[in-house]
Amino acid sequence: MAELLVTAKESLHLSVAFLSRLDGTLQHLEVVESSVPFLFREGVTQPQATTLCQAILDKRLPPVIPDLRSFPEAMKLPAARLPRIRSFVSVPVVLSDGTLYGTFCAAGLTTDKGLTKRDKALMDVLAHAASVVLDPEVREQARSAEIEGRLAPLIAAGGPAVLLQPIVDLASGVRVGAEALSRFPAAWGKAPDVCFAEAHSVGQGDQLELLALERAADHLAHVEGYVAMNVSAATLLTDACGALLRTFPLDRILLELSEHEAVEDYQALEGALAPLRRRGMRLAIDDVGAGFSSLRHIVVTSPDVIKLDRSIVYGVATDRVISTLVRALVDFGHGCHAHIVAEGVETAEDADALRALDVDYGQGWYHGRPGAPEALDPVGTPLDVRLRH
Repeated sequence: MAELLVTAKESLHLSVAFLSRLDGTLQHLEVVESSVPFLFREGVTQPQATTLCQAILDKRLPPVIPDLRSFPEAMKLPAARLPRIRSFVSVPVVLSDGTLYGTFCAAGLTTDKGLTKRDKALMDVLAHAASVVLDPEVREQARSAEIEGRLAPLIAAGGPAVLLQPIVDLASGVRVGAEALSRFPAAWGKAPDVCFAEAHSVGQGDQLELLALERAADHLAHVEGYVAMNVSAATLLTDACGALLRTFPLDRILLELSEHEAVEDYQALEGALAPLRRRGMRLAIDDVGAGFSSLRHIVVTSPDVIKLDRSIVYGVATDRVISTLVRALVDFGHGCHAHIVAEGVETAEDADALRALDVDYGQGWYHGRPGAPEALDPVGTPLDVRLRH
């Protein structure tokens, strides 16, 4: 942006060139290239309605003004007195969506009869180049503001709603535990993993995850069996997460670490997990078979539970490739002394096939949809009894 302003200033032989942002109330001088910096400073604001730029946008003044004294309307404005501008060129900076960002301007402290429409054409080109530079940043700022605006009331209310989905022993058909699943306002139209990712992108992901963990832990007093809780590696490594988890009855918690997320420091991860596991907490690697980190999470952390992603569970009864992959992962997991949970079990046929493949536990709509704690069957209730009801 500074290079564009240098080009404008030097090409027009004026004292200053600047990019301003207009917010409807104030004009902000965002980037300034000036021969007299004590008169033109970055960060200065002034009422938008009293600026030369606004008068030009309103077509009360032309975009090229060789001599302000030729325009009584211009001489009424503060810029004609301080910093005593006498020549001026201003063109709008318009973003790709048609939004007016501000103005691209050049000014002189003396009159300049040489300013012409050709100079405006140069400024138009430079303003367009400025818009190309600004567009990604403005879009990102708007995205962040929208996310933060959505998150603020949710966080103030204590975080996302948390439902429980049963986890069932495939051999006996009885419930052994449940997974805590975060749910966000339906109006957002976004999956939970997207909501958490967005929160992390604006620096609020750790706080949101900790609130979800707290809400999940609230259910422990109302249900039997263990409760599986999800956490990202990044949040797990924070001091706040460790402190929170130590307040939970860890022998009833299965902490799920997603395979989707890369771990940069496994030594630190092991250091965070070790004291919790010594107090009875179990560890699960989630989404196995779908993430980019392959089996490294499993090899390094030696989890108690491996959860097969729904993408390699659905249709296992009829898809030979899927069943072969599940068989291999089961053998691998059992060889590592881990239990296997299949996620996304939706049919009796898939449940039977998984049981035949020696998968230990199942989770999915066939066994029960996510719901309130009171909707869960007591631990040990056989599946056939639940289905009759």
